[in-house]
Amino acid sequence: MEERKKNLCAMIPESLHKKVREEQEEWGIKLNEYMERILKDHFEKGEREMANRTRTLAFQVSEEFFQRLKKYLKKTGQSQKEFVIGLIEDVLSQEEHLVSGEMQETEGKAELEETE
Repeated sequence: MEERKKNLCAMIPESLHKKVREEQEEWGIKLNEYMERILKDHFEKGEREMANRTRTLAFQVSEEFFQRLKKYLKKTGQSQKEFVIGLIEDVLSQEEHLVSGEMQETEGKAELEETE
């Protein structure tokens, strides 16, 4: 059985209040149901991330850059997450191959020096 209900009241900026009310109406639910869903999603997400041993990577960009990115993602059908992870994976792979190649080159030189 659901535990007893408690009231939660907080002052928020008017612009945020407007967004909350618009989305709540869009979802077609009461404000208390909306807030409960938002809060549950927030806390459950944190628990899932911790259980999955995942971390959040976040950064801010200019509006112009963001719009360019959105246009590109729409064209390619990629999500922001897929795009950013793909770029990072490519760079890390290149770096790992570079380091691996340098190690092999160093080992090869050491073997040559030993045979001379």
